[in-house]
Amino acid sequence: MLTTATERTKAKLTLGQYLASIRTDRKMTLRQVEEATKKQVSNAYLSQIENDQIQKPSPNILHALAELYAISFERLMSMAGYFHSLSASSQGQRHGRAATFAEHNLSPQEEAELLDYLRHIRSRKRRLDED
Repeated sequence: MLTTATERTKAKLTLGQYLASIRTDRKMTLRQVEEATKKQVSNAYLSQIENDQIQKPSPNILHALAELYAISFERLMSMAGYFHSLSASSQGQRHGRAATFAEHNLSPQEEAELLDYLRHIRSRKRRLDED
């Protein structure tokens, strides 16, 4: 069964998928992560996390990865199910800018292109809603 782009967009990233995307963005191999964390995170263990075989790694592992990737430890803890933080939308705040991609080190040009595409999608949706 084929899924639509909308259905894929609504699908929430798992902790493993998120960590894999960040590692790829940082252009690091599993072995480089192991070396950079002084073997606190083995490449085999990280592979299992990224492939969703381990869904709740220890806070120590998450902290090491957060430090290495310069990302939010709290977000990783929440994604692993240790606690549920209040989302910006539940606090009445909006994300603003391209927050979904904030940890992927987008260039200003990439961010502008994403925002242009988002405007295009929204205008197309409005046209469909009007029909």
